[in-house]
This record gives sequence, C-alpha cells and structure tokens, in this order.
Amino acid sequence: MSSQVLTPPENVTLPDKPIMLEDPSEYRPEHKKKEDFRNFNIHTTPAHVVETYRQMHTKQTLEYVRQKMEYWGKFDHAEMTIMEALACLNSFKDESDPDVDIPNAYHAFQTAEGIREKHPDKEWLQVTGLIHDLGKVMALWGEPQFSTVGDTFVVGCAPDDSIVFGRESFKDNPDMYDEKLNTRLGIYEENCGLDKVLMSWGHDEFMYRVLMNHPHSLPDEALYIIRFHSFYPWHTSDAYSYLCNNKDMEMKKWVLEFNQFDLYTKRSDLPDVESLAKYYSDLVEKFVPGKVRF
Repeated sequence: MSSQVLTPPENVTLPDKPIMLEDPSEYRPEHKKKEDFRNFNIHTTPAHVVETYRQMHTKQTLEYVRQKMEYWGKFDHAEMTIMEALACLNSFKDESDPDVDIPNAYHAFQTAEGIREKHPDKEWLQVTGLIHDLGKVMALWGEPQFSTVGDTFVVGCAPDDSIVFGRESFKDNPDMYDEKLNTRLGIYEENCGLDKVLMSWGHDEFMYRVLMNHPHSLPDEALYIIRFHSFYPWHTSDAYSYLCNNKDMEMKKWVLEFNQFDLYTKRSDLPDVESLAKYYSDLVEKFVPGKVRF
C-alpha cells in the first residue's frame, strides 16, 4: 500500500517489523466456501489462535474490563484522522482470525467496497465497513492481542456455550467462581438492553467508545455494527437474547447484514487503495470529520 495514499501521523511510532501471524498459510482465503470461514476446531486450529482465546477467556474478567475502560477511556494515545488511523493498521494482522493473512488496512477497503457494490446508496454503511476494525490500533501501544482481537462476549454473567471453544474454556477465569457473576443474569436484569452490559475488551468496544467521544453523524445502526460485529454468540448463535431489549433485536439485522461483508470479502487479491482513497477520504470527512482522539 503506497505511503502516498495512507500516511500515519508523525507522532505515532509504528513497529519496526509487522505484527505477523505465525503460520497462516493453510488458512489463506483464496477459494474458501462460506461454510469454511470461521472454522474454529481445537484440534485443527493453529496453536497461537487457541492460545489467544485461552488467555482471553482466562484473563477477561469483569474487573479487567473495567480497568481497560478506565485506561483507554482517557483517549490520550494519539489524535489523528480516520485515514491516518487506517495507515497505522498496515502492519497489523489478526492472531485470532483463521481467515485473513493480509494487513487490516486492506481488509478495511475490501469490506467497504463490498458494501458499496451492494449498497451504493448507504454511505454510512460504507464508512462503517471502512472503520469497523480501527480499534485494533490499541495493539500499537502494547495492548495484548487477547484483548484487541477475537470474538467478544458479555462479562459479569455466565458465558454462553456458543462462545469459541465453549464454556469449558473459561474454567480458569476467576469470575466463574464468583456466585454474583457466574449465573445466567449475573449483575444484569432480564431484557436490560445491550447498552447496559459490559462487553469483553477488544477493538469493537474501544472504537465504539472512540466514536462516542467524538462528534460524528453515523446512525445508531453503525454504532451497533462497530460495537457488536465480533459478538458472534449474539448475532450468529442467538445467545444472550434474555439481556436484549426491542431495539437490540431490531438492530441485529444490520449487524448480520454487515457480517456478510466482514467475512466474505476477505480475499488475497488486494484492492487498489490509491484509486479509492479520494472517495473514502471525502466520505469519512462527511461522517467522522477532523482529528479523532484514540
């Protein structure tokens, strides 16, 4: 990707070498069928992916999430435009994602272009596709991958068995031995609404909070997509419905609509970012203008 197209801000130090997947070759997405995407099997998934989820399900407690909310909620790591933030993702690749071995910045444009092809009239959705993974910039300031990437879940109550590797993968999580936190509802009330729950910490939650801290004109549908696109137990397995209110259920259709572009636009053929930069720069300035605090 040309540095003339996407340039990171001068005050952000990028790693000397890319944050690489250990051995993604067998998961290259060139010819995958839809049913093969997100193929997590503990016996066939690479060890580094399994380890990412082991750490996530062990260390992501209610207290851990509250600490992360306080730390990252200061928004004091960088101030940059959305396009500058995209440039920061050029060397970052997901350790938890078995489908992609290309830099996240390319995937951002792949997703946005897939949406533009089907929804040319929904500019807000195109912008959402472009920025949905921007919270991953946390990794550039040392945030571990287990609280940057991967599927998310609700903390403060019992995990659902549809979570990657199942409820058993939480056996070493201290919250599972706290009677206030290990029940179906935990600290929540029936149908309280997802706006009242605390999610495991990751790029979804961080980017949602970044947007809530910045003037923007994105609709609620976009905010749901940003915050919950990795919440697979909810939008794909229908888990945690007892925590949802009517608005959550209405918004789920947009998360699912977005999901098809997030997953199935992941290809090894790379988009021509140079030809797309002007279009998306103008679009971003319309919906999320100016410098954004991360």
